[in-house]
Amino acid sequence: MVVGSYEYYKQKAAPAIKQDFKLASAMAVPRLHKIVLNMGVGAAKENKNLLTNALNELTLISGQKALATKAKKAISQFKIRKDMEIGAAVTLRGKKMYDFFCRLIHVAIPRVRDFNGLSRKSFDQHGNYTFSLKEQIVFPEIVFDKVDKICGLNITIVTTTDSREMALRLLELMGMPFKKK
Repeated sequence: MVVGSYEYYKQKAAPAIKQDFKLASAMAVPRLHKIVLNMGVGAAKENKNLLTNALNELTLISGQKALATKAKKAISQFKIRKDMEIGAAVTLRGKKMYDFFCRLIHVAIPRVRDFNGLSRKSFDQHGNYTFSLKEQIVFPEIVFDKVDKICGLNITIVTTTDSREMALRLLELMGMPFKKK
């Protein structure tokens, strides 16, 4: 049983959260709902090949086909028009979500240079956690020699709770490497 897997959640994390917060029902225990990966590729407005490469890299990282994201509005200072493709995104649910989560905490995050832990303050008011990786090359699926441009990767972990404390406890039990208090 691997820390971060669905089996680990069912057997270790969920009972611990139920006991810690004195929840009456197993259905009240928070769980991971989805993980959203997003890469912004602003330079794609000049070079469409960068967007294609970002889509391919995000597909490799997630194990699911990535989609191009479009600008919602025009921004003249950045020479961006409405509906211009400027990024890549993928939403993971179910087994692929737990597989990605395990690879994230066991393989990718330990490869980040000068890593001191993730911030405990990056939760929104709905119990969702968002953080960024500066380089997509921390994932072993990406071959460094074939990368045209280093891009950042935003990761949002959506939980089923509206409580920051419950969401923090869930991610701690699932193995997220937070900074020490």
